[in-house]
Amino acid sequence: MDSSSQRATLFGLLAILLWSTSVGLLRSISEQFGPVSGAALIYTVSAVCLCLARGLPKIRELPPRYLWIGGALFVTYEIFLALAIGLAHSRSQSLELGMINYLWPSLTIVLALFINQQRAGLWLWPGLALSLAGIIRVMKGDGAWSPAQMGQNIVDNPLAYGLAFAAALIWALYCNLTRRWSLGKNGVSLFFCATALVLWGKYSFVNAAPLHFTFSATLQLLFMGVSTAVAYSAWNAGIQRGNMALLATASYFTPVLSAFIASLWLGLHPGWPFWQGVAMVVGGSLLCWLATRRHG
Repeated sequence: MDSSSQRATLFGLLAILLWSTSVGLLRSISEQFGPVSGAALIYTVSAVCLCLARGLPKIRELPPRYLWIGGALFVTYEIFLALAIGLAHSRSQSLELGMINYLWPSLTIVLALFINQQRAGLWLWPGLALSLAGIIRVMKGDGAWSPAQMGQNIVDNPLAYGLAFAAALIWALYCNLTRRWSLGKNGVSLFFCATALVLWGKYSFVNAAPLHFTFSATLQLLFMGVSTAVAYSAWNAGIQRGNMALLATASYFTPVLSAFIASLWLGLHPGWPFWQGVAMVVGGSLLCWLATRRHG
């Protein structure tokens, strides 16, 4: 691997590291600005950074289905995930919701069977089952598991859990349709602008408290906004010129890194069942990925 490829691979790994900070920072920022206004501020900063770095794509050059359907899925995913974590009743619940989002790698591969005619071995289904079992493990906490207990978790905050599950499915759908429809074009900076506009539109219709910028909150906001923009740009460089096999494998460990960083940042101490669940989600995702590699 030459120096250019090594550098691109490092950029891709940097993107994974930056994305892993998102759950903890999303929760922290939403606590200080509110779920809707916090998300709106984050995506505004990210949109400005992406527009400065990459510029806005020419709408006429984007394939229509990718622009309208892909764009709608992207905007919906970003809003659902941000609101799910912001609407969590506690920091520990926000960690659970963040893990539910990481069902998307397994769901992406399952949907690829139908959308992109991806071939896969029988290990795909045990992999999906293991990921789902991992989410159940995460949600059950330290007590003995029962369907009633898991149901109670969801009934306690159905909107947040519904948004998190929907976000995982929507992102899996976006990944597959983008691969099929984008024709190599990239509309991410435009999609970020649309996300920010939709969130500010929602903010104007809710009775939110006036925005109050403290030094700490502003630093967190700027870091997340800029890091999100950098992560998208770094990942693009990584998958174009880096070691894709290494980056794909590393990306499946994002849930572990994300949970670890969020726990440190939010001052949480998840028990052993939580980490078992995280490991099961990662293992299930890797099984799904290996099922497709052998039948690629």
